[in-house]
Formats: sequence, C-alpha cells, structure tokens
Amino acid sequence: MRRSAPDIELREDGSSSERESTMLRAALAAHVAARPSSPSVDEDEGTACVLVADDDPATLEVIASTLRASGYEVETAPDGQAAVERVARGGIDVVLLDSVMPRLSGEAACRTIRGLADDFVPVALVFAKTDAKSRIEALKIGADGYVCKPFEQTELLVCVSSALRIKRAHDRMKAARDRLERLRRYDALTDAHSFLYLHERLDAEFTRAERHSEPLACCILDVDSLKVHNERGGRSLGDAVLRGVAEVIKSSVRDSDVVARYGGDEFFVMLPSTHFAGSLVVASRIWRDVAARTFTAPQASGEARVTASLGVALFPSRDVRTKEALLRALESALLEAKRRGGNRLCVFQQEGFIYTPSADERA
Repeated sequence: MRRSAPDIELREDGSSSERESTMLRAALAAHVAARPSSPSVDEDEGTACVLVADDDPATLEVIASTLRASGYEVETAPDGQAAVERVARGGIDVVLLDSVMPRLSGEAACRTIRGLADDFVPVALVFAKTDAKSRIEALKIGADGYVCKPFEQTELLVCVSSALRIKRAHDRMKAARDRLERLRRYDALTDAHSFLYLHERLDAEFTRAERHSEPLACCILDVDSLKVHNERGGRSLGDAVLRGVAEVIKSSVRDSDVVARYGGDEFFVMLPSTHFAGSLVVASRIWRDVAARTFTAPQASGEARVTASLGVALFPSRDVRTKEALLRALESALLEAKRRGGNRLCVFQQEGFIYTPSADERA
C-alpha cells in the first residue's frame, strides 16, 4: 500500500503505511550514519551507476544516500516512466525500482526495460509485501533480484552488488562474442573481410543478381613476387605490403563493394550491380595504384615496391551462369595474367582473355 498525503491508508493487519515508511527511513538512516562506506568500485570498469526509482522522496533519498556511502554513483527517478526514459539514454549499470509507483509501476517498468534493444541493464524490485507470490512474480517478469520492505542496509547492498555482478558478467560475455564475430568477419592482418564472410556474401549477392537480373562483377588480385620481399625484408615487410595493398583496394571501391583476403597473397573484390565497363575501371585503378605505392614496415629495413596481377569475370555472360562458373572464370583469368609474366590485368570472356595492359600502359 502506498501513502497518499494527507491521508494515511491502513493495512488489513491494522498497521499504517505511514508508520512503515517512517520506520524504514529511520532504520536506513541509522545504518548510513553508523557503518563505514565500502566503495563498490572496480578499478578496471569504474564506479557503477545505480538508478533508484521511488515516488516517496524521503525513502528515495535514504536509499540513494545508502548507496552513495558505499561508493556507488546514484541517479534518482520519481516514477517508473522516468526510470525507463533514463535507462534508454544509457550509462546506467543497475536499476532499483519500487514495485508500486504512479504513471508506470515497477513491474511494468521492468518489462519495458527488458524490451530495450540497447545494452543489458539488470533490474531489482523493491516490494512492500513479503509473500512468496510477489517474489515469484518479480522473477517471472525478468527481475534480476528483489528486496522486501523493511530491509537492512546489508540486504540492499547485497541485492545491488549481485545485480552488478550479473551486469559485469553479461558485458564481458558480450565483448567476447563481439571479438569472435569480428574475427569471423575480418582478416586479422589486413582488416579486409575474411574468406568465410566472403563466401557468405557471395552466395547472397549471386542469388540477388540472379533473381533481379543484375550484373555481378568480381576480381581476384595476386601480389606479384611477395615471397621475394619476405626474404629480403623479413615477414614484417611482407605483412606491411599486404596491409598496404588492402588499403589501396578499399580506397578504390564503394562502401557497398566487398574486399576480402582470398589467400596468402590474394584478395577478392566483389562489385555488385557493376557492368563490364565499370569493373574494368575499378580493376585498372587498383592495378595502377598498387604499382604506384611504396610500402614500408617499422620493424624492417628498406622499402618495397610491388606489382599485381588481376583476373576479372562478370555474371551473367555466355560461359558464366552459375556461382561456380564465376569462380572458375576468375581463377582462369588470374592464371592467364600470371602466365603472361604478371603485372597485368586479364578479363575472362567467351572468346578468350582480353584487355591485358602491360606495365608500359600504366601511364
């Protein structure tokens, strides 16, 4: 039952909510004054921020003072709706909600917070009732903890500390998942997309191109004689070349295009919705820019200038009707470029390989 000034509501057992609130405030105030603070600060993660929502200003201040004395940063809200709006703005680690509040109750606010798409925030509910049904209901709606009035300072702090441990564990798990997802999607050395991600996107882009009768151009680039630079300047120089080539390629394509590490010294470039002429423009620019760049590595002595061989193929064309045929055409074009001495660009066509510029045509 809640207090409604100036009247005092009576409970079925004859006690008043006014007397309960007064006793609670007195008990908590005594604990705050008597007990030393025990900072709840993690050196690696900083001070935790707790949001406390209660429509009784006096009770709200006593709970907030208790938490501040224990090292927490505390923000307050007068009701459940204000609490939801504050959580939505971010920066809250734990939420402590009184179960009965105007505008939006603690239970309703807990459900709403659970539905927010942002970072996970644990919620603990404060009940005036001590029956098992209320506690079970708190867990059913997704609360991460609860306390029942009247409670001692230790009970309140243990509840908040437990909720914070849940928050920290969840955040660490999410960070680990994010790291694994990045490793799955990106090549660690070059920051180009990974081989696995490439084939996932290639499946999707090929299906879309086939369904909507749109062109799909692809290119494979091989760095010529990378082994020579590895032997001359060490692996660090070879790695610097690969990172630099990836940067050149990414700077030459659109955001919607895909650049992926295809092999040890190979990169795959996927150009959705790109016709034959457009693919030649992009491939020629990459070919020229790679040859024009000088690559250096801090750990290696000297610098490297490299050239590249490129194979280009287009779907749809007379001999390219499937994804497998597209990949075979790309490999054939690249092999032809390497067979002719490298440092050139070959395009797969049904009549043979065309457009094979040599180093003299770079200017």
